[in-house]
Amino acid sequence: MGTVLSLDLEQKAAAVRAFLRAAVREHGKVVYSNSLGSEAMVLTDIIASDLPEIDMFSIDTGRLHEETYALLERLEERYGTRIRLVHPQAESLSALVKTQGINGFRGSVDARISCCYVRKVEPFKRAIAGFKAWVTGVRREQSAARAQGAAEEWDSQYGLYKLSPLLDWSEAEIWQYIRARKLPYNALQDRQYPSIGCAPCTRAVEPGEDRRAGRWWWEIEAQSRECGLHPRVRHAAVAGA
Repeated sequence: MGTVLSLDLEQKAAAVRAFLRAAVREHGKVVYSNSLGSEAMVLTDIIASDLPEIDMFSIDTGRLHEETYALLERLEERYGTRIRLVHPQAESLSALVKTQGINGFRGSVDARISCCYVRKVEPFKRAIAGFKAWVTGVRREQSAARAQGAAEEWDSQYGLYKLSPLLDWSEAEIWQYIRARKLPYNALQDRQYPSIGCAPCTRAVEPGEDRRAGRWWWEIEAQSRECGLHPRVRHAAVAGA
């Protein structure tokens, strides 16, 4: 049986709805880039239930975990085909694999970022085309870089506003909402996968590790461990980005 939301969390959820409604009034065309993580379950529920004006998409990189595809199926059962799936361009993907090999992204940070660009960043750019603002599930707790963000800021990289309505939510509040609303979530999160990306690039975290330590864990510099959708502390060059 789900837990009851605290008054504080009820108020925070209401504030998210109000924030997003105001964003729709101000910007008109708003899109949510759904990561399918725990934060995404909260935003999916709020947007699908109360904000039909906001478009939702998720990127199928072609290398997702089976548990992630199972989650997509459960989300369809609950909300219908509300989340549109966006895929990498076939020609670009074919050229990448021909150049790198199937798992060549482990060869260097630049190779991995190139893979992220083809599989995630370029599809993202197509998915947001024509929109005036995009919604993220970024929270301050997630990383040092993300702690520096604002709830609404101009995203010069993509030429539209970036909205982060969960910025000040804690991990505990995210899960309280999920359990109270009995929301579906990725089964990997019960197996110490707090941050889930592509299957070859995500592992479980050990006790005491940072929640994003399982992403691109073989890279020495923790600051490099972003796919490119959100800024890194120290930017690495991407050909064509």
